[in-house]
Amino acid sequence: MTDSAPFKDDRKLAYLNAEGANRPLKSPLPQTVLDRVRAYRLSRLREVMDQHEVAGLLLYDPVNIRYAFDSSNMSVWTSHNPIRYAMLLTGGPGIMFEFKGCEHLNDGLPGIDERRNSIGWMFMAAGDRAGKRLNLWADEIATELRTHGGGNMRLAVDRLEPKGVAALNARGVKIIEGGQITEIARSIKSVDEIELMRWTIRVCEAGMARIYQHSVPGVTERELWAHLHFENARSGGEWLETKLLTCGPNTNPWYRECSDRECQPGEMISFDTDMIGPYGYCADLSRSWTCGGAPMTNQQTRLYSAARAQIDHNLALLQPGLSFAEFNAKSWQIPDAYQPFRYSLAAHGVGMADEWPVVSLHPDFESNHGGRFEVGQVICVESLIAERGSESIKLETQVLITEDGPERLDTFPWEF
Repeated sequence: MTDSAPFKDDRKLAYLNAEGANRPLKSPLPQTVLDRVRAYRLSRLREVMDQHEVAGLLLYDPVNIRYAFDSSNMSVWTSHNPIRYAMLLTGGPGIMFEFKGCEHLNDGLPGIDERRNSIGWMFMAAGDRAGKRLNLWADEIATELRTHGGGNMRLAVDRLEPKGVAALNARGVKIIEGGQITEIARSIKSVDEIELMRWTIRVCEAGMARIYQHSVPGVTERELWAHLHFENARSGGEWLETKLLTCGPNTNPWYRECSDRECQPGEMISFDTDMIGPYGYCADLSRSWTCGGAPMTNQQTRLYSAARAQIDHNLALLQPGLSFAEFNAKSWQIPDAYQPFRYSLAAHGVGMADEWPVVSLHPDFESNHGGRFEVGQVICVESLIAERGSESIKLETQVLITEDGPERLDTFPWEF
Protein backbone atom coordinates (compact mmCIF):
# COMPACT_ATOMS: atom_id res chain seq x y z
CA MET A 1 0.00 0.00 0.00
CA THR A 2 0.99 3.61 -0.56
CA ASP A 3 3.04 5.39 2.13
CA SER A 4 1.31 7.83 4.48
CA ALA A 5 0.28 11.19 3.09
CA PRO A 6 2.54 14.22 3.54
CA PHE A 7 -0.46 16.35 4.57
CA LYS A 8 -2.04 16.07 7.99
CA ASP A 9 -5.54 16.83 9.25
CA ASP A 10 -5.38 15.93 12.92
CA ARG A 11 -9.18 15.89 13.17
CA LYS A 12 -9.30 12.88 10.86
CA LEU A 13 -6.11 11.14 11.95
CA ALA A 14 -7.44 11.14 15.52
CA TYR A 15 -9.78 8.33 14.43
CA LEU A 16 -6.90 5.91 13.88
CA ASN A 17 -6.40 3.34 16.61
CA ALA A 18 -4.87 5.22 19.56
CA GLU A 19 -2.99 2.04 20.52
CA GLY A 20 -1.08 2.15 17.25
CA ALA A 21 -1.73 1.83 13.53
CA ASN A 22 -0.51 -1.78 13.59
CA ARG A 23 -3.10 -2.89 16.14
CA PRO A 24 -6.75 -3.79 15.56
CA LEU A 25 -9.55 -2.13 17.47
CA LYS A 26 -10.97 -4.37 20.20
CA SER A 27 -14.53 -3.92 21.41
CA PRO A 28 -14.88 -2.73 25.01
CA LEU A 29 -18.49 -3.96 25.23
CA PRO A 30 -19.21 -6.74 27.74
CA GLN A 31 -20.89 -10.00 26.76
CA THR A 32 -24.01 -8.95 28.68
CA VAL A 33 -24.75 -6.31 26.02
CA LEU A 34 -24.74 -8.94 23.28
CA ASP A 35 -26.85 -11.28 25.42
CA ARG A 36 -29.53 -8.62 25.82
CA VAL A 37 -29.42 -7.82 22.09
CA ARG A 38 -29.98 -11.47 21.18
CA ALA A 39 -33.01 -11.71 23.45
CA TYR A 40 -34.44 -8.42 22.19
CA ARG A 41 -34.11 -9.28 18.50
CA LEU A 42 -35.80 -12.65 18.93
CA SER A 43 -38.64 -11.04 20.87
CA ARG A 44 -39.09 -8.44 18.13
CA LEU A 45 -39.50 -11.13 15.49
CA ARG A 46 -41.97 -13.09 17.59
CA GLU A 47 -43.96 -9.94 18.34
CA VAL A 48 -44.34 -9.03 14.67
CA MET A 49 -45.07 -12.67 13.76
CA ASP A 50 -47.99 -12.57 16.20
CA GLN A 51 -49.27 -9.37 14.59
CA HIS A 52 -49.30 -11.08 11.18
CA GLU A 53 -50.90 -14.26 12.56
CA VAL A 54 -48.38 -16.65 11.06
CA ALA A 55 -47.55 -20.08 12.47
CA GLY A 56 -43.91 -19.83 11.56
CA LEU A 57 -41.15 -17.80 9.94
CA LEU A 58 -38.68 -19.46 7.55
CA LEU A 59 -35.45 -17.53 6.96
CA TYR A 60 -32.86 -18.01 4.22
CA ASP A 61 -31.37 -14.51 4.12
CA PRO A 62 -28.13 -14.72 6.17
CA VAL A 63 -28.73 -11.22 7.56
CA ASN A 64 -32.14 -12.28 8.89
CA ILE A 65 -30.66 -15.48 10.34
CA ARG A 66 -28.00 -13.39 12.07
CA TYR A 67 -30.69 -11.08 13.44
CA ALA A 68 -32.81 -13.95 14.75
CA PHE A 69 -30.17 -16.25 16.24
CA ASP A 70 -26.86 -14.36 15.92
CA SER A 71 -25.80 -17.36 13.86
CA SER A 72 -23.26 -16.67 11.12
CA ASN A 73 -21.67 -19.05 8.64
CA MET A 74 -20.07 -17.90 5.36
CA SER A 75 -22.70 -15.18 5.01
CA VAL A 76 -21.71 -13.93 1.55
CA TRP A 77 -21.50 -17.46 0.14
CA THR A 78 -24.82 -18.52 1.65
CA SER A 79 -26.49 -15.36 0.35
CA HIS A 80 -26.42 -16.91 -3.13
CA ASN A 81 -26.29 -20.60 -2.17
CA PRO A 82 -29.50 -21.38 -0.22
CA ILE A 83 -28.16 -24.27 1.82
CA ARG A 84 -28.72 -23.17 5.43
CA TYR A 85 -31.93 -21.81 6.92
CA ALA A 86 -33.71 -21.10 10.18
CA MET A 87 -37.27 -21.48 11.38
CA LEU A 88 -39.15 -19.81 14.19
CA LEU A 89 -42.42 -21.42 15.25
CA THR A 90 -45.02 -19.21 16.88
CA GLY A 91 -45.29 -20.55 20.40
CA GLY A 92 -42.78 -23.19 19.43
CA PRO A 93 -39.04 -23.71 19.08
CA GLY A 94 -36.40 -21.88 17.14
CA ILE A 95 -34.70 -24.35 14.81
CA MET A 96 -31.38 -23.82 13.02
CA PHE A 97 -30.95 -25.99 9.94
CA GLU A 98 -27.17 -25.98 9.44
CA PHE A 99 -25.24 -27.77 6.72
CA LYS A 100 -23.36 -30.85 7.78
CA GLY A 101 -20.07 -30.31 9.57
CA CYS A 102 -20.96 -26.81 10.77
CA GLU A 103 -23.30 -27.61 13.63
CA HIS A 104 -20.71 -26.49 16.19
CA LEU A 105 -20.88 -22.90 14.88
CA ASN A 106 -24.18 -22.58 16.72
CA ASP A 107 -22.90 -23.69 20.13
CA GLY A 108 -24.01 -21.43 22.96
CA LEU A 109 -26.53 -19.39 20.97
CA PRO A 110 -29.50 -19.06 23.35
CA GLY A 111 -32.22 -18.51 20.75
CA ILE A 112 -31.65 -21.88 19.09
CA ASP A 113 -33.75 -24.62 20.68
CA GLU A 114 -32.91 -27.32 18.12
CA ARG A 115 -30.09 -27.88 15.62
CA ARG A 116 -30.68 -30.05 12.57
CA ASN A 117 -28.87 -30.76 9.33
CA SER A 118 -30.19 -28.70 6.46
CA ILE A 119 -31.48 -30.23 3.24
CA GLY A 120 -29.95 -28.52 0.23
CA TRP A 121 -32.09 -29.02 -2.86
CA MET A 122 -30.48 -26.47 -5.16
CA PHE A 123 -29.21 -28.00 -8.41
CA MET A 124 -25.54 -27.21 -7.72
CA ALA A 125 -25.57 -29.45 -4.67
CA ALA A 126 -28.28 -31.95 -5.56
CA GLY A 127 -28.13 -32.39 -9.35
CA ASP A 128 -30.54 -35.10 -10.48
CA ARG A 129 -31.51 -35.73 -6.85
CA ALA A 130 -32.91 -32.22 -6.42
CA GLY A 131 -36.53 -33.37 -6.67
CA LYS A 132 -36.13 -36.03 -3.99
CA ARG A 133 -34.39 -33.63 -1.62
CA LEU A 134 -37.02 -30.98 -2.26
CA ASN A 135 -39.73 -33.37 -1.12
CA LEU A 136 -37.81 -34.31 2.04
CA TRP A 137 -37.32 -30.62 2.81
CA ALA A 138 -40.98 -29.71 2.23
CA ASP A 139 -42.19 -32.65 4.33
CA GLU A 140 -40.06 -31.53 7.27
CA ILE A 141 -41.19 -27.90 7.09
CA ALA A 142 -44.87 -28.80 6.77
CA THR A 143 -44.63 -31.28 9.66
CA GLU A 144 -43.26 -28.58 11.97
CA LEU A 145 -46.16 -26.28 11.11
CA ARG A 146 -48.71 -29.01 11.78
CA THR A 147 -47.03 -29.89 15.07
CA HIS A 148 -46.82 -26.37 16.46
CA GLY A 149 -49.33 -24.30 14.47
CA GLY A 150 -52.58 -25.45 16.05
CA GLY A 151 -54.14 -25.73 12.62
CA ASN A 152 -52.57 -22.51 11.33
CA MET A 153 -50.56 -23.30 8.18
CA ARG A 154 -49.55 -19.73 7.37
CA LEU A 155 -45.76 -19.63 6.91
CA ALA A 156 -43.87 -16.37 6.42
CA VAL A 157 -40.79 -16.76 4.21
CA ASP A 158 -38.14 -14.13 3.48
CA ARG A 159 -36.96 -15.71 0.20
CA LEU A 160 -37.65 -18.98 -1.55
CA GLU A 161 -37.33 -20.34 -5.08
CA PRO A 162 -40.55 -21.17 -6.97
CA LYS A 163 -40.19 -24.95 -6.63
CA GLY A 164 -40.03 -24.59 -2.87
CA VAL A 165 -43.20 -22.50 -2.82
CA ALA A 166 -45.01 -25.05 -4.98
CA ALA A 167 -43.88 -27.98 -2.83
CA LEU A 168 -45.10 -26.33 0.37
CA ASN A 169 -48.37 -25.25 -1.23
CA ALA A 170 -48.97 -28.87 -2.23
CA ARG A 171 -48.72 -29.79 1.47
CA GLY A 172 -51.31 -27.24 2.54
CA VAL A 173 -48.88 -24.48 3.51
CA LYS A 174 -49.90 -20.90 2.73
CA ILE A 175 -46.85 -18.73 1.99
CA ILE A 176 -46.84 -15.19 3.40
CA GLU A 177 -44.34 -12.48 2.43
CA GLY A 178 -41.78 -12.60 5.23
CA GLY A 179 -40.04 -9.35 4.36
CA GLN A 180 -42.84 -7.35 5.96
CA ILE A 181 -42.07 -9.13 9.24
CA THR A 182 -38.29 -9.03 9.22
CA GLU A 183 -38.01 -5.43 8.00
CA ILE A 184 -40.49 -4.04 10.53
CA ALA A 185 -38.95 -6.05 13.36
CA ARG A 186 -35.41 -4.97 12.51
CA SER A 187 -36.33 -1.30 12.06
CA ILE A 188 -36.69 -0.54 15.80
CA LYS A 189 -33.39 -0.83 17.66
CA SER A 190 -32.88 -1.38 21.37
CA VAL A 191 -30.49 0.74 23.44
CA ASP A 192 -28.03 -2.17 23.41
CA GLU A 193 -28.24 -2.55 19.63
CA ILE A 194 -27.23 1.09 19.33
CA GLU A 195 -24.15 0.37 21.44
CA LEU A 196 -23.14 -2.41 19.02
CA MET A 197 -23.78 -0.08 16.10
CA ARG A 198 -21.69 2.68 17.67
CA TRP A 199 -18.77 0.26 17.84
CA THR A 200 -19.13 -0.72 14.18
CA ILE A 201 -19.12 2.99 13.32
CA ARG A 202 -15.97 3.46 15.40
CA VAL A 203 -14.22 0.74 13.38
CA CYS A 204 -15.53 2.23 10.12
CA GLU A 205 -14.24 5.68 11.03
CA ALA A 206 -10.80 4.19 11.75
CA GLY A 207 -10.94 2.76 8.24
CA MET A 208 -11.97 6.15 6.87
CA ALA A 209 -9.00 7.71 8.65
CA ARG A 210 -6.73 5.18 6.92
CA ILE A 211 -8.27 6.13 3.56
CA TYR A 212 -7.57 9.78 4.32
CA GLN A 213 -4.04 9.03 5.53
CA HIS A 214 -3.23 7.41 2.18
CA SER A 215 -5.11 9.83 -0.13
CA VAL A 216 -1.93 10.89 -1.92
CA PRO A 217 -1.28 11.51 -5.63
CA GLY A 218 -0.64 8.27 -7.48
CA VAL A 219 -2.64 6.01 -5.16
CA THR A 220 -5.24 3.91 -6.96
CA GLU A 221 -8.91 3.81 -6.07
CA ARG A 222 -8.56 0.11 -5.22
CA GLU A 223 -5.63 0.76 -2.91
CA LEU A 224 -7.68 3.29 -0.97
CA TRP A 225 -10.66 0.95 -0.75
CA ALA A 226 -8.42 -1.80 0.61
CA HIS A 227 -7.72 0.28 3.73
CA LEU A 228 -11.38 0.08 4.77
CA HIS A 229 -11.39 -3.70 4.14
CA PHE A 230 -8.22 -4.02 6.20
CA GLU A 231 -9.49 -2.14 9.24
CA ASN A 232 -12.85 -3.90 9.17
CA ALA A 233 -11.41 -7.41 8.81
CA ARG A 234 -8.75 -7.10 11.48
CA SER A 235 -11.19 -5.55 13.96
CA GLY A 236 -13.76 -8.34 13.71
CA GLY A 237 -15.94 -7.01 10.90
CA GLU A 238 -17.68 -8.91 8.13
CA TRP A 239 -17.73 -7.55 4.57
CA LEU A 240 -18.30 -4.48 2.38
CA GLU A 241 -21.54 -4.45 0.41
CA THR A 242 -20.16 -2.33 -2.46
CA LYS A 243 -16.94 -0.90 -3.89
CA LEU A 244 -18.03 2.73 -4.13
CA LEU A 245 -14.83 4.75 -3.99
CA THR A 246 -13.80 6.81 -6.99
CA CYS A 247 -11.78 9.92 -7.75
CA GLY A 248 -11.87 12.76 -10.25
CA PRO A 249 -13.93 12.11 -13.40
CA ASN A 250 -14.85 8.62 -12.16
CA THR A 251 -17.07 10.19 -9.48
CA ASN A 252 -19.62 11.45 -12.03
CA PRO A 253 -21.88 9.78 -12.89
CA TRP A 254 -22.01 8.02 -9.52
CA TYR A 255 -22.06 4.24 -8.97
CA ARG A 256 -18.82 3.40 -10.75
CA GLU A 257 -16.92 1.01 -8.52
CA CYS A 258 -13.27 1.46 -7.65
CA SER A 259 -10.69 0.77 -10.35
CA ASP A 260 -6.94 0.93 -10.89
CA ARG A 261 -7.17 4.62 -11.82
CA GLU A 262 -4.53 6.71 -10.02
CA CYS A 263 -5.82 9.73 -8.10
CA GLN A 264 -4.38 13.06 -9.18
CA PRO A 265 -3.51 16.08 -7.00
CA GLY A 266 -6.57 18.14 -6.06
CA GLU A 267 -9.10 15.67 -7.47
CA MET A 268 -12.11 14.87 -5.36
CA ILE A 269 -12.10 11.42 -3.72
CA SER A 270 -15.66 10.34 -2.88
CA PHE A 271 -16.81 7.11 -1.24
CA ASP A 272 -19.70 5.30 0.45
CA THR A 273 -18.64 2.71 3.05
CA ASP A 274 -21.59 0.24 3.08
CA MET A 275 -19.58 -1.68 5.68
CA ILE A 276 -20.95 -4.69 7.56
CA GLY A 277 -18.75 -4.53 10.61
CA PRO A 278 -18.34 -6.10 14.05
CA TYR A 279 -21.43 -7.80 15.50
CA GLY A 280 -22.92 -7.83 11.98
CA TYR A 281 -24.05 -4.18 12.06
CA CYS A 282 -23.75 -1.76 9.17
CA ALA A 283 -21.86 1.53 9.08
CA ASP A 284 -23.14 3.35 6.00
CA LEU A 285 -21.21 6.62 5.78
CA SER A 286 -20.07 8.80 2.90
CA ARG A 287 -17.41 11.48 2.65
CA SER A 288 -15.59 13.45 -0.05
CA TRP A 289 -12.19 15.21 0.12
CA THR A 290 -9.41 16.26 -2.21
CA CYS A 291 -6.42 14.12 -3.10
CA GLY A 292 -3.32 15.30 -1.26
CA GLY A 293 -5.29 17.71 0.90
CA ALA A 294 -5.27 20.39 -1.79
CA PRO A 295 -7.54 23.41 -1.26
CA MET A 296 -10.87 22.95 -3.01
CA THR A 297 -11.51 24.81 -6.24
CA ASN A 298 -14.40 27.26 -6.41
CA GLN A 299 -16.56 24.63 -8.11
CA GLN A 300 -15.69 21.92 -5.57
CA THR A 301 -16.45 24.33 -2.73
CA ARG A 302 -19.81 25.30 -4.22
CA LEU A 303 -20.89 21.69 -4.73
CA TYR A 304 -19.67 20.64 -1.31
CA SER A 305 -21.57 23.53 0.30
CA ALA A 306 -24.76 22.38 -1.43
CA ALA A 307 -24.25 18.81 -0.21
CA ARG A 308 -23.76 20.00 3.37
CA ALA A 309 -26.88 22.16 3.09
CA GLN A 310 -28.92 19.15 2.00
CA ILE A 311 -27.58 16.96 4.81
CA ASP A 312 -28.06 19.59 7.50
CA HIS A 313 -31.54 20.61 6.36
CA ASN A 314 -32.92 17.07 6.05
CA LEU A 315 -31.22 15.89 9.25
CA ALA A 316 -32.93 18.63 11.25
CA LEU A 317 -36.37 17.47 10.03
CA LEU A 318 -36.14 13.99 11.56
CA GLN A 319 -38.65 13.78 14.40
CA PRO A 320 -40.63 10.81 15.69
CA GLY A 321 -44.12 10.77 14.19
CA LEU A 322 -43.15 12.73 11.06
CA SER A 323 -44.60 10.97 8.04
CA PHE A 324 -42.43 10.32 5.03
CA ALA A 325 -44.80 12.49 2.97
CA GLU A 326 -44.38 15.38 5.43
CA PHE A 327 -40.61 14.92 5.37
CA ASN A 328 -40.65 15.04 1.59
CA ALA A 329 -42.71 18.24 1.51
CA LYS A 330 -40.29 19.98 3.89
CA SER A 331 -37.08 18.47 2.52
CA TRP A 332 -34.23 20.35 0.86
CA GLN A 333 -35.14 20.96 -2.76
CA ILE A 334 -32.29 20.03 -5.07
CA PRO A 335 -31.57 22.77 -7.64
CA ASP A 336 -32.41 22.05 -11.27
CA ALA A 337 -28.75 22.03 -12.37
CA TYR A 338 -28.00 19.14 -10.01
CA GLN A 339 -31.13 17.06 -10.64
CA PRO A 340 -29.86 15.04 -13.65
CA PHE A 341 -27.02 13.72 -11.46
CA ARG A 342 -29.01 13.29 -8.24
CA TYR A 343 -29.04 10.37 -5.84
CA SER A 344 -32.30 8.42 -5.80
CA LEU A 345 -32.77 8.60 -2.03
CA ALA A 346 -33.06 11.31 0.59
CA ALA A 347 -32.88 8.82 3.47
CA HIS A 348 -33.10 5.12 4.31
CA GLY A 349 -33.07 2.81 7.30
CA VAL A 350 -30.00 0.89 8.40
CA GLY A 351 -29.26 -1.83 10.93
CA MET A 352 -27.54 -5.09 10.07
CA ALA A 353 -27.67 -3.84 6.46
CA ASP A 354 -29.59 -1.19 4.58
CA GLU A 355 -33.20 -1.59 5.69
CA TRP A 356 -36.76 -0.33 5.49
CA PRO A 357 -37.76 2.48 5.21
CA VAL A 358 -36.58 4.00 1.95
CA VAL A 359 -37.50 7.65 1.42
CA SER A 360 -37.01 8.83 -2.14
CA LEU A 361 -35.62 12.22 -3.10
CA HIS A 362 -38.39 14.73 -3.78
CA PRO A 363 -38.35 14.49 -7.64
CA ASP A 364 -38.94 10.74 -7.29
CA PHE A 365 -41.21 10.67 -4.24
CA GLU A 366 -44.47 10.07 -6.09
CA SER A 367 -43.93 6.30 -6.03
CA ASN A 368 -42.64 6.16 -2.42
CA HIS A 369 -44.23 3.88 0.17
CA GLY A 370 -46.05 5.24 3.22
CA GLY A 371 -44.96 5.29 6.84
CA ARG A 372 -43.42 7.58 9.43
CA PHE A 373 -40.25 7.97 11.44
CA GLU A 374 -40.30 6.25 14.82
CA VAL A 375 -38.23 6.27 17.99
CA GLY A 376 -35.53 3.61 17.72
CA GLN A 377 -35.07 3.79 13.96
CA VAL A 378 -31.60 4.45 12.60
CA ILE A 379 -31.72 6.52 9.42
CA CYS A 380 -29.01 7.39 6.91
CA VAL A 381 -29.38 10.89 5.48
CA GLU A 382 -27.94 11.09 1.95
CA SER A 383 -26.59 13.68 -0.43
CA LEU A 384 -25.04 13.42 -3.88
CA ILE A 385 -24.34 16.72 -5.62
CA ALA A 386 -22.88 17.12 -9.11
CA GLU A 387 -23.45 19.10 -12.27
CA ARG A 388 -22.55 18.55 -15.90
CA GLY A 389 -18.81 18.08 -16.26
CA SER A 390 -18.10 18.24 -12.52
CA GLU A 391 -17.00 15.74 -9.93
CA SER A 392 -19.56 14.29 -7.48
CA ILE A 393 -19.71 15.17 -3.80
CA LYS A 394 -21.09 12.23 -1.79
CA LEU A 395 -22.01 12.79 1.87
CA GLU A 396 -23.99 10.59 4.27
CA THR A 397 -24.55 10.45 8.01
CA GLN A 398 -26.14 7.82 10.28
CA VAL A 399 -28.80 9.08 12.69
CA LEU A 400 -30.76 7.62 15.62
CA ILE A 401 -34.35 8.83 16.01
CA THR A 402 -34.92 9.60 19.69
CA GLU A 403 -37.90 11.04 21.55
CA ASP A 404 -36.11 14.39 21.40
CA GLY A 405 -35.26 14.20 17.71
CA PRO A 406 -32.21 13.12 15.69
CA GLU A 407 -28.89 12.07 17.20
CA ARG A 408 -25.94 11.58 14.86
CA LEU A 409 -24.04 8.36 15.53
CA ASP A 410 -21.00 9.17 13.36
CA THR A 411 -18.64 12.05 14.10
CA PHE A 412 -15.96 11.80 11.40
CA PRO A 413 -15.28 15.39 10.29
CA TRP A 414 -16.78 17.07 7.27
CA GLU A 415 -14.41 19.25 5.22
CA PHE A 416 -16.30 22.34 6.41
